[in-house]
Amino acid sequence: MEFQTWLAFFSACVFIAISPGSGAVLSMSHGLAYGVRQTSATIGGLQLGLLLILLVAGGGVGAVLIASDVAFTAVKVLGACYLIYLGWSQWRSVGNGVDVGYLQASPMPWRQRTLAGFLTNATNPKGIIFMVAVLPQFLTAQRPLWQQLLVMSITCLAVDTVVMHGYAASASALRRWMRSAEAVRWQNRIFGGLLMLVGLGLFFVQRSGHSG
Repeated sequence: MEFQTWLAFFSACVFIAISPGSGAVLSMSHGLAYGVRQTSATIGGLQLGLLLILLVAGGGVGAVLIASDVAFTAVKVLGACYLIYLGWSQWRSVGNGVDVGYLQASPMPWRQRTLAGFLTNATNPKGIIFMVAVLPQFLTAQRPLWQQLLVMSITCLAVDTVVMHGYAASASALRRWMRSAEAVRWQNRIFGGLLMLVGLGLFFVQRSGHSG
């Protein structure tokens, strides 16, 4: 991949990573609840989901999802319902009436955090649309496809990992002001509400050139 092409792809990755979405909301939510170190498992799951989307889009399967009403709608509904479920679960989690130390001492198991991150990105149709639309613009027939996908995957995952940790760190910095039970309840309602709103928004995502 030529340096100019890579630089353009890098810029696109930065743009999509810093754009607030379900991954950013989840990173901030877990960053505030568990701290940056614990949230690394969540962010790792986000990257696994992103890698899956990259491989799906690069392999051409993403085009099938975009072209098929049934396949695209299935992914869209699954992703939307999962985010709404995450949001509703967090909304209902009102804290233990002591302080936010409860969340620090007994966080969600790392496997569960990783799975939450993976499913959040893997079932996001907006991510699939972006990758299917963007990847072909940077691919060339003059070089092996696997080499180009490898460079793109490393670049995209590295950028997203740094940005998501930035979101988590920003939220974690607020923990000192979120120690009361009432603050924990509001934290859960705010981030739970945001996740549900993002999930509802997925129902309105349309395929390129089509309605639905």
